[in-house]
Amino acid sequence: MAGESIIPADETAGVVARLKRRMIEDAIPLWSTAGWDHETGGFIDRLHRDGTPDTAAPRRVFVQARQIYCFAKAAQMGWYPQGRAIALKGLEHLLAKAKAPDGKPGYVHQLTPEGTVLDGRRDAYDHAFILFALATVYALDQDAQIRAEIDALLAFLDGHLRSPNGGVHEGLPVWLPRRQNPQMHLFEAMIACFDATLDLSFQNRAGEFFALFLANLYDKRKCILTEYFEEDWSKIEPVSVEPGHQAEWVWLLKGFERITGCPTGQRRGELLATALRYCDAATGCLVDEGDDAGNIRRSTRRLWPQTEIAKAWIAQAESGEAGAADEARAALVRLERLYLSHPVRGGWYDQFDCDGKSLIDTIPASSFYHVLCAVTEAEQVLG
Repeated sequence: MAGESIIPADETAGVVARLKRRMIEDAIPLWSTAGWDHETGGFIDRLHRDGTPDTAAPRRVFVQARQIYCFAKAAQMGWYPQGRAIALKGLEHLLAKAKAPDGKPGYVHQLTPEGTVLDGRRDAYDHAFILFALATVYALDQDAQIRAEIDALLAFLDGHLRSPNGGVHEGLPVWLPRRQNPQMHLFEAMIACFDATLDLSFQNRAGEFFALFLANLYDKRKCILTEYFEEDWSKIEPVSVEPGHQAEWVWLLKGFERITGCPTGQRRGELLATALRYCDAATGCLVDEGDDAGNIRRSTRRLWPQTEIAKAWIAQAESGEAGAADEARAALVRLERLYLSHPVRGGWYDQFDCDGKSLIDTIPASSFYHVLCAVTEAEQVLG
């Protein structure tokens, strides 16, 4: 590939250390100060492009959960010991405001900046991230109250969201189309719960989502992950392919293999090869969407697929695949150069068009989870 995708070796060599420093010195301080609402509590959903908080933006509950994860993970890594207190403060706010404020089980979808309910739907995607956040906080202290919250959330999933056709419904009230995305993030959350608790039941729960992946989400003939489905998991045509999700599953399948011993190498290789078909020629970055014939449908480029392709290569490097570590570092350099080179230290650009023009005027908090996760994985595997 041409242009930005040709990266000098000296730039890739130090990228993991540079990104770690960027997290510790810039991103974590920014999102723990400007990213926290000091008036009403809770995390800010986005910053203005100058780095000041957009206090008027509604608070998406999955973003609250993602920020809790980020600070708990930063504490767990030893990068930011104060992260534990921030994560606990965020969790306290989440439980007080989003958990069953209307007397019904589960967590609401969206809050006002003041902390009242803006959207009372129960969304499976949100619950996946709340479970993921709870697991990460539980890993810090093994607190029995946190474990009780994990079990209560699992009971809600089992009692209210489980679908007779496999996996979970999109939410309550039930709506269509079904998406692979909530199933993927519940798979991620079950792996995190096992890592935090070593409770074998989470291997079984993760195994249910792995079975769903093999039976319904993944097209073994075309080697693609499908995004949208009818209630019975029949594909909705025309099929949408998101290369970022293809890459994300590579990393998750490696995590499943790690906790169960179940080999996933063949599917990881197929998913990664397919993801790489949907690249922007000028930059080497993944585009946002393609079709099942390998054509690019949307040539815009979000930030998060770039973190996921880095994590996919990191997973392959962990498995000993030749050249994977170099590919991972190159992906991290693209992330650093193009997306993290924001004038606000600790901020990022969220999406570009095919000409490299920034399309999102704000700095969304939702991307912190993707960036931090990629950098922690890079440090643990690539060093």
